[in-house]
Amino acid sequence: MGKNNTTQEKFKSKIGGQALIEGIMMLGPNMGAMACRLPDGTIDLETWDENNGKNAPWYKKVPLVRGCTSFVTSLVKGYKYMMKSAEKQIPEDEEEDGKEKKKPAEAEKAAETAGAKAESAAEGTAAKEKSEKKEDSVYDIVMYIGILIGIVMAFGLFIFLPKWIVGLIPAIKEHRFLRSLLEGIVKIVIFVLYMYIISLMKDIKRQFMYHGAEHKTIACHEAELPLTVDNIRKQTRFHKRCGTSFIFIVLIVSIFVMCFVPFTVTWQRIIASLVLLPLVVGISYECIRLAGNNDNAFTRILSAPGLAMQRITTKEPDDSMIEIAIAALTPCIPKDKEEDRW
Repeated sequence: MGKNNTTQEKFKSKIGGQALIEGIMMLGPNMGAMACRLPDGTIDLETWDENNGKNAPWYKKVPLVRGCTSFVTSLVKGYKYMMKSAEKQIPEDEEEDGKEKKKPAEAEKAAETAGAKAESAAEGTAAKEKSEKKEDSVYDIVMYIGILIGIVMAFGLFIFLPKWIVGLIPAIKEHRFLRSLLEGIVKIVIFVLYMYIISLMKDIKRQFMYHGAEHKTIACHEAELPLTVDNIRKQTRFHKRCGTSFIFIVLIVSIFVMCFVPFTVTWQRIIASLVLLPLVVGISYECIRLAGNNDNAFTRILSAPGLAMQRITTKEPDDSMIEIAIAALTPCIPKDKEEDRW
């Protein structure tokens, strides 16, 4: 068993993913893919070009900067494809039923006007394209509003609330080290409670099962085994480079960074947290890269909270979920293995 683990750790892939609604998104060095299970049981697959390999732009390579850009990109893409996966779960029966229920008189009338419609085909095509562009614009607006709402909620839960609660304790107002520690503990407690509560919801539990399928499939790929359901089922559902682990490292790093902030007034500390957030995210990204590339006492301690948290945020998947993960991962594997090396 120990030999197998050592073999698995020799190759670490750049490919990362995210659980969606009845689906999984994977991002590789050159390709991205989203696979979803449709209501009729079939697998829907979308792919697109990515630029995370050797020709990636400088801001994806420079330490600290790459952490911030990766975080923002993941946030935008994650929400975008989450919305898309939700749309794919809406059945099209209503539209089909409407077509079937067309009255004979309406059909005859449609036949009579077919010639007129043919003459305006070009205009209709142009109007359709214009309508689709308008729908895409509306979709983008809704998406960015959703992201904004999510950021505001995260700000309230993890920045404002902990500092406000700890600021109510008069005895530690002037002790910035102790105050930073307590603020960090409150953040962690809120995060753990929040994730535990939502994990009790049926839909979220299924999403966490897809999260487990994503991890197990990447683990199978890193073990350099064929991507089969049987091989993947045997893999671990815990991974050092998981987004859950990243959030935990962000919370821990924020404690140390805030220890150097001299402000003791609550609103000043809130503003300082916002200003220093890019630095915290950048440092956290470098930490998770370090943990992902090394296995020693320090990295094991660093990874332990996030791995423990994954007992909540990942669940054992069923075979149909593993099939989705295989479909999403396969297009993202580059031909050149070195491009895929973490």
